[in-house]
This record gives sequence, C-alpha cells and structure tokens, in this order.
Amino acid sequence: MHLVRDALPEARGRAALKVVCVGNPWRCDDAAGLEVARRLHGTLPAGVELLEREGEPTALIDAWDGATVLWLVDAVSSGSEPGTIHRLDASERELPTELFRGSTHHVGLAEAVELARALGRLPAQTVVYGIEGGSFEVGNELTPAVAAVVERVAEAVREEVVECTRKR
Repeated sequence: MHLVRDALPEARGRAALKVVCVGNPWRCDDAAGLEVARRLHGTLPAGVELLEREGEPTALIDAWDGATVLWLVDAVSSGSEPGTIHRLDASERELPTELFRGSTHHVGLAEAVELARALGRLPAQTVVYGIEGGSFEVGNELTPAVAAVVERVAEAVREEVVECTRKR
C-alpha cells in the first residue's frame, strides 16, 4: 500500500463542505468510493454533506453545487499497485489523465472535474482521493487490496474534514 499525497486544503471563511463518494456497486473495486461513504456515514461534523453518486458528470457537478470545499472519492485505474491511495489537490491544476484512464461510469471523474472547472462550477478547494483498483469486472465484492485501504481513506477524509471545520 502506498499513499500519494498533496497539500491539505485550507478553509477560507465560512465554507460549505461536501464529501462526494463515487462508484458502481456492481463492478468490484469500482465500489470503493461507495464503501468509503458507508464508513463515513454518521461520523462527519454537523453541517458536512456526504453524498453517494454513480459518476454521471452533470449529476456530480450538481451534487457539489454550493460547496466551497469538496472531497471526492473514487476508484482509479492508473496501473499502480492495487490499493494505492492517490490524493490530489484539483483546486489549482488539472487531474492527471493517466490516473483516470478508464471508468465504469458514463464519463470519468477527471472529465467531470475539468468540465466543472471550465464552467466555473468547481469548488474553490477540491481534493480527490483515488483508490487504485485491481478488478473492475462484474461483481459486488472489493478485492482484498482495495478492501484493506477503504477504512484508511475514510479516516484520512474524516481527519481533513474535521480539521477544516475547526478553521471555520
């Protein structure tokens, strides 16, 4: 397991905080984001919105509408070792396309983020957690490598959200 990490977002003033977890429950490791959401449910500070989505770009952009700080969690397929955790700050630069090569969603998360950026609808602070998948075949169970890091990603997001709410 490897963690690739960028800087922590800094809250500026009052922030509408949202966590959007993306996935397909019928494509093995593509459900990793949804499993992170299940671990976060009921554990985030009051006022933080937690949403699950399947990844359709306009639904994603609508889901994070009004947020000033956003965390996105999804499975990725970059060729890294399954279970690798990628943390990227999408606030100031494009998401690397090689990290989001394929998607079982209609269009990938990277495309939705970049479409939102082009439309002026990307929250001022956007952090993306990508969990490297090993299998995106039909099925409803995570592979062992991905299942082993889901709680770690949930805890990392939870810590960032709590830290961000303290700064408000």
